[in-house]
Amino acid sequence: MRRLFYLPPTLPESFVVPSQEALLTYYHLEEENTITWLGHSTFLIKLNGKTILTDPFLTSHASPIPGVGPKRFSPPGLPIADLPRIDMLVVSHDHYDHCDARTIAHLPNKSDIQVVVPLRLGKLFRKYGYKKKQIHELDWYETWSHEDITIRALPAYHYSKRHLFTHNTSLWAAFSIHNHQKKLYFSGDTGYGTLFPELGDNFGPFDYALLSIGSYEPPDFMLAGHLSPEQAVQVGIDLRAKTLVAMHWGTLILSDEPPLEPPLRFYHAAQMAQIPYHGIWILNIGETRKL
Repeated sequence: MRRLFYLPPTLPESFVVPSQEALLTYYHLEEENTITWLGHSTFLIKLNGKTILTDPFLTSHASPIPGVGPKRFSPPGLPIADLPRIDMLVVSHDHYDHCDARTIAHLPNKSDIQVVVPLRLGKLFRKYGYKKKQIHELDWYETWSHEDITIRALPAYHYSKRHLFTHNTSLWAAFSIHNHQKKLYFSGDTGYGTLFPELGDNFGPFDYALLSIGSYEPPDFMLAGHLSPEQAVQVGIDLRAKTLVAMHWGTLILSDEPPLEPPLRFYHAAQMAQIPYHGIWILNIGETRKL
């Protein structure tokens, strides 16, 4: 596969916000509803003073073995030790680039975090020191609420497999995250299919759709469980999302497309779909924006 021969790309100078600058901006806006991209599918989402961390991967390699496997070519927006207090952790599935053991084991206020995961993934978190009462497993369409925030698991076209003998032993999911002010969709990993217009009709519209745009080449192999940039735009349209937010790119080389191609195709596809400029968010790593 071509990805085996890719060297880490030369990153634009502004692509990664220095971590101290990222931290200062985050806390400057701490009274606001915000979103901060930490790289790949990892976001800090602030809603009404509560902080949600998605698909935690903040270490160097997406692998069960430290120092082995797919390696980050861009640093995380914040190191684990500098994370703010996390209130909720939302994890879409068990793959190492979305559910990193070293990250989840070392979150600073681990004993206070409410963990929302698909069915049968909770035992992994108990292994790393989370108590049963902290863990909330959801089947597709089920919800869990905390104060004014409701999180709903939604179906996705993907699979789970953490080890050789754990194929599809836990569920995978996308999520709707909303309060009385904002509604967000978080895709996790998914392919494209007919369920998205239905999700838009039943659960939309969304203010923001956080959409995977990378890991699509070769298409015959990758698109069963991932979106091309063009498909990601179509998902945003199907969900009737006002703002499309790119994720799952710029961090790891997991497939054969050039590592920095996804946002170019995503932006072009959004323009062709006549989505206004302010409705297309391609964040720098460590960047915080108001919701």
